[in-house]
Order: sequence, then C-alpha cells, then structure tokens
Amino acid sequence: MKLARNAILHSDTDRFALLYRLLWRQQSNPRVLEDRTDNDVRRLEELDRTVRRDSHKMHAFVRFRLVEDDAGEAEGEADSSEEGGGHYVAWFEPDHHIVRANAGFFKRRFANMNWSILTPKGCLHWDGETMRESGPARREDAPGGDPVEALWRKYYASIFNPARLKVGAMLKEMPRRYWKNMPEAELIPELIAGAQKRESAMVAAGELEFAERPDTLAAIDKVVHGCRKCPIGELENEAVMGEGPDDAALMIVGEQPGDQEDRAGKPFVGPAGQLFDAQLERAGIDRGAAYVTNTVKHFKYVMRGKRRLHQNPNAKEIDTCRWWIEAERAIVKPKLVLALGASAARGMLGKTVSISKARGAPIPLEDGSELWITAHPSYLLRLDGPARAEQERLFQADLAAVRQRLEELAG
Repeated sequence: MKLARNAILHSDTDRFALLYRLLWRQQSNPRVLEDRTDNDVRRLEELDRTVRRDSHKMHAFVRFRLVEDDAGEAEGEADSSEEGGGHYVAWFEPDHHIVRANAGFFKRRFANMNWSILTPKGCLHWDGETMRESGPARREDAPGGDPVEALWRKYYASIFNPARLKVGAMLKEMPRRYWKNMPEAELIPELIAGAQKRESAMVAAGELEFAERPDTLAAIDKVVHGCRKCPIGELENEAVMGEGPDDAALMIVGEQPGDQEDRAGKPFVGPAGQLFDAQLERAGIDRGAAYVTNTVKHFKYVMRGKRRLHQNPNAKEIDTCRWWIEAERAIVKPKLVLALGASAARGMLGKTVSISKARGAPIPLEDGSELWITAHPSYLLRLDGPARAEQERLFQADLAAVRQRLEELAG
C-alpha cells in the first residue's frame, strides 16, 4: 500500500493501469511483489522512488520569502504568530502530484508561521490553525526576495568548504533547475570557480593539517578531506566519512569507498552495499543503529578509458589510514567492531590475518571492545554457483553470531 500511495502521486498517465494490473495478478500470485525481476514490480518501485525523491527535493529546496504590503509592513502582521509577523510565500515546481501529500511536513516544520507554497500543480496555505488548498499558481505570483536573503547569502558563502567541493555530487543532490528559486544559488558559480584557489590557500596556511587527534566526528570529517598523507589522497576523489550514531554499540568497518560511494559521499551505497544491507536485514541487524565506515577513506582506482577501476589499497596505505579509524573508534566507543575483509581487519589490528581462520570468534581489543571478522560483501559478488551459496551461508552465520553477541552485551 505504501508503494501504491506513492505511485498514485506520479505524473505517469499509466500509473493506475499498472496498479490495477498488479492488483489483479496478486489474486493468483500473492507474492508477485517479491519478484524484483518482474517488469511491473520494477516499474512500480521506480515510480515510488521518483516520487520520494521529488518530495525530498520539495523539503530541501522550498525557500520562503516575507511578503510586505505597500506601506512596507509585513502583510498579515496583525495575525502573526509568536515567532514573528508577516506572511511567507514560497514557489516550487514539483514534477509530480506531491503537494497535498507533503502538507503535513510543512505544517509541522513551520507550525507558527503564516505561509503559502505556490506551485503549478496547486497551492497550500497555512494560517497557524487551518490548512487550505487552492488551484495552480504562476511563477510571477510569488515574491522576488526579502532583506533577510542578503544575510543568508553571506552565511552560505562563509560555510562553503572548497576542500569538500565535488561538483558532480552537488548537482546530483541540488540540480540546476532548482537554483532559480534559491537566493544562495547565484553565488555557486563564483564559489566553484574560486574553490581550487581557496583550497590551495588553506593548505599553505596549514588549516588542513592537524597536530592532535580530533575529538568529534565532525572534526574528523572536516580534516580528513584535506588528507594527502598517502598516494590515494592525491587522486581525483573525495574522502568518504563514516555515518551513524556517535555512540553506536556496533561499528562496521569496510575496506575503502568504491566509485559510487565516492560520488555519493556515503559509505556502502554501491552494489556491495546493497547486498550488505539485504544480509543485515536478514540477520536482524539495524544498519541505522550502527556506525558504518571504511578503513581507507579515499577511493583507490586506475583509469581505463573513462572508467575508474577499483584497486586494493596496499599495506602501507592501510596503515597510514589507521590514524583515522582509530580516531573514529575512540569517539564512538563501540562494544563490538565488525571488520569486512582483510584490509579492514588489518586496519583494526595493524597486521594481516586470514579471514577463514579469524572469522567466527571474537578478538579482544585493547579498549575492551571485541573485533569480529568476516568477508567483504564485494567478495560474494565475484562468486557464483555453489561457491557463492557457501560463502553467503558463512557470511550469514557470522552476522548471526554478531547479532547474538550484541544482544548479550546489551544485557
């Protein structure tokens, strides 16, 4: 039903036919939605994914502007809330029929403001008590700007970090089509153009170096992007920081970011990450409750034409990056660390171990936590047939043992 609700919001004129067809097919095959290779199921999931992305963009890129009357006073000021007077208006251009579905988000987020969101697919209006809808609007119906935007642009420029600039990833998350509605967007071309010069100045000033181990994950994230202590950091890539709670009981350590992780700036989002997520779910381990990171923070690759082909980090590169993984572990203080693959195991132990010999049993670490070692999900992807089935069985057994041990440690 969740998939169907989102699919109905899509602008595809065939969406109802698709839903009816799947509903009809379920009468004879109740498990049809479990077949991810089915064309109808894949199309339904695509509609759902596209609508969710459109809603995410609406949440991220709606910009309210204060509307003033001819006397220079905020319109509706007599009815204003405790948080400030005036009526705020935003313009947004959704691809799909998501406006009504997202009314609750904006009502909760801006409960004490009087606001309107104008779109070509219909408008929302909130006066602090009642939500109203009205028909489609035009771009010229929305205000052009307000005095606060100058402060916002100044703030945006001041927090723009040239050491973390990755234009492709930025455009993926903030496509150019949304720029015209965001006051800070007019600064982006200039900030991008000057990013390399600013980064060089930061390096020369020593701002990207460090003398002591950072004491917060945010501080590590900031500094690791400027790390050039091994050849991997000199490549055209971006450091990928770990993600998850800073007090997680479980810390999951992979080898290094892959091509997709490097582009997304997040760990375990490529094919190996998708397989890993499925195996975690099967084992009953909540990835969201774990801190997920990599031993090596940059993507090591070699160019083959226009493609970036993965290369394994060598022992020296892993040992150099141990500084970072130890800093993360010192902050998170996990009860249990799960190392995926030989590189991750070396990053945790400072020596190379055999996965087949080390897996299945805890290894005590000096801080009182336990290290568990298993294969990397990418290794499973390279196998097929009986070999794949056997390694997946061992992998699942390792995850089950980790989950059981976590439950025991939780008391």
